[in-house]
Amino acid sequence: MSRRENTALPREVVEIGVVAGGLRRMVDRMGDRVAFGAAALASLAAVALIALVIDRVVSGAMPSISRFGIGFLWQTTWNPSLSSGVRDSNVYGAGVLVYGTVVTSAIALVISVPLGVAIGVYLSLLSSGRLAGVVGPLVELLAAVPSVIVGLWGIVVLAPALHSTIDPALHAALGWLPIFGKPGTTGLGIFDAGVVLAIMVLPILAAITRDLFANVPRELKDGALALGATRWEMIRGVVLDSTRSGIVAATILGLARALGEAIAVTQTIGAGTAIHASLFASGDTLGSRIAEQFIGAVSKLQIASLFYCALILLVMEFLASIGAQLIAGRSVRVRGAVI
Repeated sequence: MSRRENTALPREVVEIGVVAGGLRRMVDRMGDRVAFGAAALASLAAVALIALVIDRVVSGAMPSISRFGIGFLWQTTWNPSLSSGVRDSNVYGAGVLVYGTVVTSAIALVISVPLGVAIGVYLSLLSSGRLAGVVGPLVELLAAVPSVIVGLWGIVVLAPALHSTIDPALHAALGWLPIFGKPGTTGLGIFDAGVVLAIMVLPILAAITRDLFANVPRELKDGALALGATRWEMIRGVVLDSTRSGIVAATILGLARALGEAIAVTQTIGAGTAIHASLFASGDTLGSRIAEQFIGAVSKLQIASLFYCALILLVMEFLASIGAQLIAGRSVRVRGAVI
């Protein structure tokens, strides 16, 4: 058999291989395009959903915005009565609600941030691997507990405990401050709601800070210890300092979680109608008022005012989320520059 005849079959095989390779590349390109299109469609769907939510909230709030304007933010009267002879009937303002939302969220952060950072330090730097494997999931399990269950626990267990122990102790020690005035009769109030929110925010802060501390380069920690620093000095000067922006971002994310909670707060805050200096007094929040009154609203203006409350809450949530993303992005850029 001649040399030309010997090469005929391999040439055919090569041609088949070329065709198969071309088909495979075509299928791969089509798969890439399908994957890109699906991802882009999902992203656009998310943006469209957010736009629809904003449009519905703004359109629903327009009658109240036109009636009360920006003064709705600090007006404290909320009277859904339709009686013509009653002064300030069918008049609404969110001053009490904005105050309650801000104060309960601040209480939640004051309690949960130190605890969350401490838990993160313990799980990532101090505990044994076996113990961290048990404690970590238990802390994160708190996030899976429904808010209505946490609120029920706040009514049955937390409120009586605070009323009998913590509230009197704070009043006895710091009663000269208006915010620690005379405790109420039930334990339900702004302080109780803030503690409940702290319990709900804690898993978020603990999980994020644990990951932040665990991702600090080992060389930095070992280097500090090798230079004679104690473990606490290493944690304070290396771990906490290098993750400071991340901790702030986690705090803002926790704030966003606290701002939007409604059910648990509704159960524990006492549904107050006025601004009180004492944290032990009853109050209300934006989310709580929406959950309480939207279904039973008696007028279109009341519904529009509840939409106005939702718009205020939406703006607060967006500002918190954007702030967290900006701080987290800055942290990544600074870390990249250092590395």
